[in-house]
Amino acid sequence: MSDFLTDVKTLRENARKNIKKGPVTDSYGADLPKVLDVLNQSLATELICVLRYTQHHFAAKGLNAESVAAEFLEHAKEEQGHAELIAARISQLGGDADFNPDTLSARAHSEYETADTLTAMIKENLVAERIAISSYTEIIAWLGDGDPTTRRMLEEILAVEEEHADDMANLLEKD
Repeated sequence: MSDFLTDVKTLRENARKNIKKGPVTDSYGADLPKVLDVLNQSLATELICVLRYTQHHFAAKGLNAESVAAEFLEHAKEEQGHAELIAARISQLGGDADFNPDTLSARAHSEYETADTLTAMIKENLVAERIAISSYTEIIAWLGDGDPTTRRMLEEILAVEEEHADDMANLLEKD
């Protein structure tokens, strides 16, 4: 079996060499500036989803509005949690999380769409979840083994986005 681990002396020297880079070491295998850009796009996407779900929560009216509005609020809170995870990872990688409201929509993969009916709201949220699922799936594949920590975080977020899409699809069936 061949040696795969750098000798201890070299590991220690490398750890001290670029100490200001925090967790980003020489073994980081992804394009860091691009990862930070993609994560800021993901952050914008999550924030747009928070805003859309929250608006739909308060705008929901009709016979089934109470239970659907509660579902929208639950999803808004989960999307907020995703945004916080992504912002923390951006910071951990030495970047700046971009919360600038003036550029939020332009950076987001999903759109902020309001609607007049519960059915239209559910459809808009399902479309947004499908966009997030496609986007995160591509990002995860692109990251590969280059940044396993970011990849795992996005895999966990992806699983929740898939649950959200399933929830919205089930609400459409009930409508």
